[in-house]
Amino acid sequence: MSDVLQKPWLTIVGLGEDGISGLSEAARAALAEAEVVTGAVRHLTLLGDLLSGLSAECRPWPVPFADGVAPLLALRGRRVVLLASGDPFWFGAGTVVTRELAPGEWTAHPGASTFALAAARLGWALEATLCMGVHAAPLARLRPHLAPGVRALVLLRDGTAVHELADYLCAQGFGESALVVLEALGGPRERVRQATAAGFGLTDIAHPVAVALTCAGAGRVVPCASGIDDDWFDHDGQITKRPVRALALSALAPRPGETLWDIGTGSGSIAIEWLLSGRDLKALAFERDPQRALRARANAAALGVDHLEVVEGPAPEVLDGQPQPDAVFIGGGLSLPLVERLRQLRAGTRLVAHAVTLESEALLVQCQSEMGGSLLRIELAQSAPLGNRRGWKAHYPVVQWSVTL
Repeated sequence: MSDVLQKPWLTIVGLGEDGISGLSEAARAALAEAEVVTGAVRHLTLLGDLLSGLSAECRPWPVPFADGVAPLLALRGRRVVLLASGDPFWFGAGTVVTRELAPGEWTAHPGASTFALAAARLGWALEATLCMGVHAAPLARLRPHLAPGVRALVLLRDGTAVHELADYLCAQGFGESALVVLEALGGPRERVRQATAAGFGLTDIAHPVAVALTCAGAGRVVPCASGIDDDWFDHDGQITKRPVRALALSALAPRPGETLWDIGTGSGSIAIEWLLSGRDLKALAFERDPQRALRARANAAALGVDHLEVVEGPAPEVLDGQPQPDAVFIGGGLSLPLVERLRQLRAGTRLVAHAVTLESEALLVQCQSEMGGSLLRIELAQSAPLGNRRGWKAHYPVVQWSVTL
């Protein structure tokens, strides 16, 4: 075992609003032995009188947080303590820093998380509560989870963000939601106040702050099943319609941790629903039309999956150098060169393609003959006025080819 693995150079200490009184003996020892102690100004202040007694050099962490990572890595080999809030590995600094380190370079002494403190105050079961950190993320991350009765603990950057949360809930039709604002939990400044989203009027909200949300109201709820209504998506007609989309996602069969290529994404509906089906899924949406690419990004943001990566350009050229997928959907731009490019993907990749025109249908028949898989013809009709009665209005049939490479 290397010296680095035997002696981690970095110690990450989770610090609460109670300051040094909440630190373990191991955390205190790490501080006493440190050559450099770094952390946000608020964290350094929480050390109180202990700070002046340390022999270490104290370095305030810069804002934004990412600007401090490189200077920290430059200290590799020295004894360094990084101060972070509560549990550094639950929406905390620890996960940002350690992704740049090799295993064994650090040790950690986590404190009580804000989530744990909030649940203790409220008597909520953490295992049944949605926990989210949106310090630097859009509030729309909440959108897929908003439904009457849902409980969530949300970490926010400041008091202004709490007001923005209340406004967002009202805009989504959940103004009746009950909010418990929890400020500086665990310390002498702790304060817990209640309000509703509609008419929210609390002022002088202190940092750090969390909000306990009990969702209520008549707002629209994003379904859990595949094939959500088309009107969730802004589109110009280039969209895989709801029943067909449900069949496509069933064939794509998303599994935890997988990555999708959505080629010819249009409104982004397939990629967005792929992401909605699991929080650790990834998707790249490819679109040659800039306006459609912009629309796909906006749809993803509105539905709380702003991590959708939309790549502009024609396929197959735009696929070069991209992370390898586990599944591929071709909703537009189907061509023989594109299929030949996809045949180079690793074995086990799932491929689903849709065709509407006779020419593209013929290509899928050819591909199925050469590469196997299954063909499914999807014919849909909806009732529509016919004079003073009703009749069936047929849609263009869609042919679906699905195959595992």
